[in-house]
Amino acid sequence: MMNKEKLVEVKNLKQYFQAGRKRIVKAVDGVSFDIYRGETFGLVGESGCGKSTTGRTIIRLYNATSGEVKFNGIDVHGRKSKKELKQFNRQMQMIFQDPYASLNPRMTVKEIILEGIEIHGLIKDEAQKTKRVEELLDTVGLNKEHAIRYPHEFSGGQRQRIGIARALAVDPEFIIADEPISALDVSIQAQVVNLMKELQEKHGLTYLFIAHDLSMVKYISDRIAVMYAGKIVELADSDELYKNPLHPYTRSLLSAIPLPDPDFERTRERTIYDPAQHEADNAKFREVKQGHWLLCTEEAYKAYQGNQSFGPAPSD
Repeated sequence: MMNKEKLVEVKNLKQYFQAGRKRIVKAVDGVSFDIYRGETFGLVGESGCGKSTTGRTIIRLYNATSGEVKFNGIDVHGRKSKKELKQFNRQMQMIFQDPYASLNPRMTVKEIILEGIEIHGLIKDEAQKTKRVEELLDTVGLNKEHAIRYPHEFSGGQRQRIGIARALAVDPEFIIADEPISALDVSIQAQVVNLMKELQEKHGLTYLFIAHDLSMVKYISDRIAVMYAGKIVELADSDELYKNPLHPYTRSLLSAIPLPDPDFERTRERTIYDPAQHEADNAKFREVKQGHWLLCTEEAYKAYQGNQSFGPAPSD
């Protein structure tokens, strides 16, 4: 993975909000990570940790307070002409958390899917537009007859499929999926995740998959970053993170994943995370072993490191 091409580079990204006259909320407080072309990068954490704000800042729904986001080597938040902005908006799309709120109730499914195509002028011919909508509906497991219906006529899972079809319509390179399954029934969640994996293989997509459910994130992600209180506290390959979680907060999240074993569930102990024990002014994001990054103090870093010689992140 380390030799792959970087599609998205996030360096020391900060997103602060004014909450009243004297209070500032540090929703995203200096996060750094790269997303490689063709991979799924999972971003997990509890509600309010800043993960959705990170995704929305990357795609320019929010202007960053400071820091840098590069997409294909180009500064996302730099000044751009209308033409450059249009191209950027086509390359990067988003699937939203709430399939009920993210679709315009006054538009038919066909109009929703065609919106991006018409904005970018990708197809002029009406017959070709209809054909494209039918292809996209088929791609996401819906029927062409659904094109003339309205969002309220569909279930949550079907609406999320419409949202995925809308994102795919302009042939993006990168899709930010902001908790795309959290509002769906458990029986439907796996279907949507499997669909996203199939589409990734077919179209060579790159995903930022934002979620609070670690078990589902493990299934879809190549690498996972764990976020807490606006900071990334741990980042590693999916298997490595599950087999060898180093940060107490990651261990706490993993201990909360239910297992289908009643006997084990009755006796298992949950790990409660106490941030007061681990907050430190000199904590930095460091690579404690190949590909495994941790927000830790110099002392903890030396303890984890052993004989290896990996230093702090370049952005620190």
